[in-house]
Amino acid sequence: MKYEERDIKVSFQSKEEYVCPVCETSFHREELLSGSGRLIAGALTDELHRLYEPSAKYGYVYPLAYTATVCPECWFASDQKDFPSLPHSEKDKAFDERERRVAETRLIFPDLDFHNNRDLVAGAASQYLTTRCYDFYPKEFSPTIKQAIASLRTGWLLEEMENKFPGQHYDWLALLFKKKAMFFYNEAIRREQSGKETLSGLKVFGPDTDKNYAYEGALYLSALLKFKYGFQDNLQLRAPALDEAKRTIAKIFGVGKSSKSKPGPLLEHARNLYDKISKELNETDE
Repeated sequence: MKYEERDIKVSFQSKEEYVCPVCETSFHREELLSGSGRLIAGALTDELHRLYEPSAKYGYVYPLAYTATVCPECWFASDQKDFPSLPHSEKDKAFDERERRVAETRLIFPDLDFHNNRDLVAGAASQYLTTRCYDFYPKEFSPTIKQAIASLRTGWLLEEMENKFPGQHYDWLALLFKKKAMFFYNEAIRREQSGKETLSGLKVFGPDTDKNYAYEGALYLSALLKFKYGFQDNLQLRAPALDEAKRTIAKIFGVGKSSKSKPGPLLEHARNLYDKISKELNETDE
């Protein structure tokens, strides 16, 4: 299946040579060109996802398609910063998993080749691979929160695929990955609060590329995803989960004003979510 073609340059090959820590393949990372009207920022969704409008010259450009570093041979993937730092003790495990990694990825994204320039499909696949490859990183790298971000980004790009290629069940897959993101966000915060895994290995929380919403953004997303995707058919489990989400949201806008770590858009979305949760809990009580 051929998904899309690009005749106008939106990316370039970096001069820096990367060496895969798993199979030792040398390659050059593809980087996004962002100037000359390639990116036209649109709305910010409640999931803190920045939408972009297509330009007349370049069409649709997906910045998230370029954030992960992927070995074109064994398909090991991670954030750019962590890619060369995979602990040597995990190399054999990641190498032994390569055939399964490639085969299972192709079940979702057929006709994939990371030797070619990235398109929307390869971008979604790169985020999916990032989600699974952080299983090989120890707690010092804060792998759980990075899996949360990569899962959410996978869901967003799958939604874009559903828009571009409707009727192929990418919407169902997007929902699945958002539920995975819900689990990872809440698990990351649980581990951080229990001291099992710190979040210090993550400097930019995203979740998108345009702005860093920091730890407060992660708290907000843990509550939002629980509200949108958690326990929809089980009211006995949903009510206490929403009550916990409501308390989490209260931590964010308790200060009541914008700051560098609590920007206005985040507070606005948090207040809206707080009101929605409160309304549903009140209706449940009645």
